Order: sequence, then structure tokens, then C-alpha cells
Amino acid sequence: MRLSTKSRYGLRALFDMAYNCGTQSAQVQDISRRQQISPRYLEQIFQNLKQAGILKSKRGPNGGYSLARTPDQITVLEIIKATEQDVLMVDCAGEGKRSKRRKNECPFEGNCVTQTVWKDANDLLEGLFGSLTLATLCQRGAEMGLPREQDQRMMYYI
Repeated sequence: MRLSTKSRYGLRALFDMAYNCGTQSAQVQDISRRQQISPRYLEQIFQNLKQAGILKSKRGPNGGYSLARTPDQITVLEIIKATEQDVLMVDCAGEGKRSKRRKNECPFEGNCVTQTVWKDANDLLEGLFGSLTLATLCQRGAEMGLPREQDQRMMYYI
């Protein structure tokens, strides 16, 4: 299984938001700078995450993106499923959730012992990704000593 940059960057960006901003909104430019991801590409990824109910957005001077739920309620599996078509190692491993990219049925469908291996591997991966949350990643980031950057936006009052 090879994840696309959408999944990898999406996970990094959401970790960044949870780690540096918590429940406050974050600016795409700040996430882009910290994670070295193109702001335009990040906006595209955020649209998928917003449609999946993982992110919400707010316009205006204090606007930006924020997590739709707390970091302990958002799993890595959800993020990957929001950015990828499927989470299958091989097309034939998914029961009832065939890839849209798959053009032909496998001639060994239902009669292939290796298909059980791929299904078991997919189940293990989904179990692992489903058990990891953004809160887990934040805890690991803190244990690694990753620096946190507080919101640099300034509020001016007249």
C-alpha cells in the first residue's frame, strides 16, 4: 500500500493544527510554512477533509480552519479515508468495497488463497490506523520534544 501525498500531507497538517492550535482556528499560511506544504495544495486537501466532517472553516479576520471534533475523536483512518479512494493494499482484498480504479474482476475471485493474506493485512492496517488519533500523535510529538508554535496573529484594538 502506498499512500498519496494527499494522505501524508493531510495527516501532517491536521497534526500541526492539533499540536499548535488546539481548538482555535489555524491559518493555511501558518500550517504551510511549518509543514512546508504548498498553500494551494493544502487548500485542496482541506476541501476533502471538510467534506468528510473532519475540518470546519470560518471566514473573516479571525477565520481559518479548525478541527470539527477534539483531537482524541479524529482517527488516522478517518483522515486517510477522506483523502484516498480506498485503504486497500490490493484491489481484490476489499469485500464489497471495490476500488473505482479497478477495471476487471480478478479471474481467481473467491478461489485465491493469497486474497486472504491481503485481506488480513488490510484488517490489521485498518485496526492500527483506527486506533491512532490526533491526540496520540500530539502526545508522541511532545515526547519527541517537537517545539510548539503559538498563534502569531495579533489582535489590535482601537
